[in-house]
Amino acid sequence: MSDLAVTSINERAAEEYYRKAVEAEQQGQHERAVEFYERALHENPDHEQACFRLAVLYDRQADDAKAIELYERICTSEPVHINALMNLAILYEDNNHYEEAHRCLKAVLTSNPNHERAKLYMKDVESARSMYVEEDEGREDRRSAVLDILLTDFELSVRSRNCLKKMNLRTLGDLLKVTESELLAYKNFGETSLAEIKALLASKGLRLGQAIEDAKTTSRRLTAPNVGNVAPEVLNKSVAEIELSVRSRKALQRLNINTLGELASRTEAELLGCKNFGQTSLNEIKQQLATHGLSLRKLED
Repeated sequence: MSDLAVTSINERAAEEYYRKAVEAEQQGQHERAVEFYERALHENPDHEQACFRLAVLYDRQADDAKAIELYERICTSEPVHINALMNLAILYEDNNHYEEAHRCLKAVLTSNPNHERAKLYMKDVESARSMYVEEDEGREDRRSAVLDILLTDFELSVRSRNCLKKMNLRTLGDLLKVTESELLAYKNFGETSLAEIKALLASKGLRLGQAIEDAKTTSRRLTAPNVGNVAPEVLNKSVAEIELSVRSRKALQRLNINTLGELASRTEAELLGCKNFGQTSLNEIKQQLATHGLSLRKLED
């Protein structure tokens, strides 16, 4: 059989796998869709549509490396694939590769100088290129480091030290998981020791029982969102099923938000506090919630 005939057979097989993948994706069977798209590309590595859709699915699964590889494959050929370049730019920005993100956005704007999203993201990327500071991650790292400090590193009375050791409280983080009453209930632990411990925590901006209080706040927020009379099936609907930009989807993944109910339990401030989540993404989220009769939680709730 000639090479031309083999190529024709492979292309037909690739097209059939692509068709099955699209059907699976439309039915919400994303894992099956990934399998079919991969088969399509195995038969025909140049199948651009299969390559793009597979990259999108990898992107949604937070498999950035595979998504970037596929987007790059598309973007190396003519004509310019605007959507692939935009998604690739956002992925690069999310992974702090600002020069690469700038390259992609520049290619988009060269092809379409009036592309509004590209112009908007270009401002963000140029700002990040000039001053790259991971404030949020740095703050979280510092907090974790503080909570892991051993209590033996502090100047405590012998009585307090012995009681904490017997209670198996070894780090500052452990103290956030117990209350004043629990400490006072322990043998030989009195008001003097309690005051000593509270002063120690206060010096670090912490307090007894803080972890318990935070857990209760989270539980209240997740179980009593601003949902009105919305049906349970709507609240349990996966955010993967609604139309969102790649940037918004990745932000929700970082926040571990999987359903519309969980999304409605969050405030605007919580979403805007997520890395690379801006007003454009916030407006998109609010619009999608509104179509399902939902809204973000208000601060006064």
